Amino acid sequence: MKNTIRFGAVAAASALVLAACASAPEDEPTSSETAGSTTSAEAPAETVDYKACMVSDQGGFDDASFNESAYNGLVRASEELGIEIAEAESTSESDFGPNLDAQVAAGCDLIITVGFLLGDATAAAAAANPDVNFAIVDFGYEEPIENIKPMFFETDEAAFLAGYAAAAASETGTIATFGGVNIPTVSIFMDGYLAGANYYNEQTGSDVTVLGWDGAEGSFSGDFEDQTQGQNITQGFLDQGADIVMPVAGPVGLGAASAIQSAGDAWLVGVDSDWTESAPEYSDIVFTSVLKQISNAVFDTIETSIDGFTNEPYVGTLENEGVGVAEFAEGTIDDETLSAIEDIRAGIIAGDIAAGTAG
Repeated sequence: MKNTIRFGAVAAASALVLAACASAPEDEPTSSETAGSTTSAEAPAETVDYKACMVSDQGGFDDASFNESAYNGLVRASEELGIEIAEAESTSESDFGPNLDAQVAAGCDLIITVGFLLGDATAAAAAANPDVNFAIVDFGYEEPIENIKPMFFETDEAAFLAGYAAAAASETGTIATFGGVNIPTVSIFMDGYLAGANYYNEQTGSDVTVLGWDGAEGSFSGDFEDQTQGQNITQGFLDQGADIVMPVAGPVGLGAASAIQSAGDAWLVGVDSDWTESAPEYSDIVFTSVLKQISNAVFDTIETSIDGFTNEPYVGTLENEGVGVAEFAEGTIDDETLSAIEDIRAGIIAGDIAAGTAG
């Protein structure tokens, strides 16, 4: 396996590939575009008296991952729906509360928070401001909150396909994954990846090993910022023979990509967005990406909330194309495996295959 292979569509893969998340926004937020700032966008023919706002988690809007995908959906809403938008970028958890307060003070009709880590801060802001509507990416509450709409993504379904494919494509019989922080929105990717590899072993009699996650415990960098840590964790996997690695760690995954690119004989599985687009400098080592269509979910949530807010959760699945896998690297997957993956996808949608179980 050589990482100089060029990428392109694989025969029969189109049945599996779901539309990739939008590319990175042309104008990324800068340090001066923080709490309460308004993003200018080219005005459409008609405008709507509605203001949608967003608060990132500590990864920031240029994380080449879930924050950036969410921001793309916000910008698209400005361009296509004619609304006003604003964003507040967080650099640490201590920014969450002040950024939410600033967006409330800015008169936002809908405030979207991005990520599991903002769950408590969003609930507190919603309780203090019952007349303001909120939505949150990748988090839900045991008891529904009237003015918060959760957005969930069954990423284990798509990661199952990636894990099966990685197990089939591995030349060493060892693949790996690690996370940023051990929280449900991270471990759900790892669960699916492990389950997919285990399913490959069961179906083919193979013995592919998955490093970094056993279904309960595994390897985590500890945050979503330290790229050096991601590089070190990945190098450890490579030293143990892994040739395909899936980092679920936001910008930390860029460190993993650097280690893999330097190795010259391994592949990366991207997450959240298509990494051949969101991190094009590493496109030569991207095996596939597990797609979470956050951009579409954010846009749809804003569009429907203009007409009338509801706290009914959005759930992205393989069936509604809220999650999926990007194209596989050319030459890594044969037709037999592609056909098997199509059948698995259908089985997950039908409920015949449990994507989140690792047994």
